[in-house]
Amino acid sequence: MARTNPLTGSTTPPDDGEGEAGVVVKTKPRTKRPPLYKVLLLNDDYTPMEFVVHVLERFFGMTHAQAFEVMLTVHKKGVAVVGVFSHEIAETKVGQVMDFARRHQHPLQCTMEKE
Repeated sequence: MARTNPLTGSTTPPDDGEGEAGVVVKTKPRTKRPPLYKVLLLNDDYTPMEFVVHVLERFFGMTHAQAFEVMLTVHKKGVAVVGVFSHEIAETKVGQVMDFARRHQHPLQCTMEKE
C-alpha cells in the first residue's frame, strides 16, 4: 500500500525490501582445505635398494637422482616422506606400493600419516 507524506501530499510506493533502506551482502561460504597426509617409506633389511628407487620413480614421479637420494634417506634414517597428498591419493599410493612390493616378494612397507 502506498504511503502519503503529510507535508507534501505526495505518495511513495510500498517498500518491497529492495530499496536503499537495507544492504544485502552476499558472502561465499569458505570451504576448508582438506587435511594432507604424508606418505612414508620404511626401511627394511631385505628389499633391494634398486627396487626402492624403481618404486619412487614409478609411483611418485621422481627422477632417478631424486629417487636415489630419497632411497638413501630411507636406508640411513629408517624412514622418509616420499610425498604429501590428500587422503584419497595418499591411500591409493600406499596401496599401490604395498601391492607392487608383495607381487615382487619384497617386505617393503609404506604408510601414511596426517600432516
